[in-house]
Amino acid sequence: MARIVHLSDLHFGAHDDRLVKAVEHEVATLKPDLVVVSGDFTQRARTEQFSEACEFLGRLRDAGCDVLAVPGNHDVPLYDVLRRFLSPLARYRRFIDDSLCPFFEMPGLVVLGINTARSLTFKDGRINRDQVEFIRKTFARTPSESVRVLVTHHPLFALTVGDEVERAIGGQELALDVIEESGVDLLLAGHAHHASSQDASDFVTRAGGVLVVQAGTATSTRVREQEQSFNVIDLDDGLLTVTIHAWTGSAFEAADAQPYKLRDGHRQILKAEQPAH
Repeated sequence: MARIVHLSDLHFGAHDDRLVKAVEHEVATLKPDLVVVSGDFTQRARTEQFSEACEFLGRLRDAGCDVLAVPGNHDVPLYDVLRRFLSPLARYRRFIDDSLCPFFEMPGLVVLGINTARSLTFKDGRINRDQVEFIRKTFARTPSESVRVLVTHHPLFALTVGDEVERAIGGQELALDVIEESGVDLLLAGHAHHASSQDASDFVTRAGGVLVVQAGTATSTRVREQEQSFNVIDLDDGLLTVTIHAWTGSAFEAADAQPYKLRDGHRQILKAEQPAH
């Protein structure tokens, strides 16, 4: 068994302290094997915002949690043009993690993070050939029976949020190839501030049996169509269960859990069995 808490889009600098404290309380209660943060630690990549994010991560680690993180587009300076192009992630690497391709492994589970934030675009993300090759080589060294998880900030597929469409990541074709070839089971991302989970075959036909899990914003005041939330992912003997913990105004509460089983090469949600008549 393994448990992942999936946070995203913390946006320190545009956050609510009540939510930060509530997330810390819930994480300590859930006792995950790993906390994944899929980018946008800050609102404007300022030193004081990264410092707050660093202290938040420190408290999670003090509570006994391992943390794996990737940067988001908001972690690249927007208005400081010189820093944006010469050292876009220097503050991220100083305060959050020096690695832009973090890796975590435990029996039955491997997790790899990849940076999709770029200086040349304000919002959209991209994956390149070197990163694709790194993904391929990394997962090739892991046990075939382990659940393989890939973490990015930007979703690899176009998503509809309300009346808006979040574009697919640049280099999507390369990403699809390596996902299928490497047998990736789970994609974790954020960016859209909208929580969801579904089989990748709903988007494309050539992504293997991967399950796409999007996290909403956990602590930001910037919401879209949903209240703040985070995901809890439980892995147990081939069963993968995704539970969204949504903010009610005073606490995070778990919504109905969605269990998925690998069937015919795809992650299919299990329906509750009807009682016999």
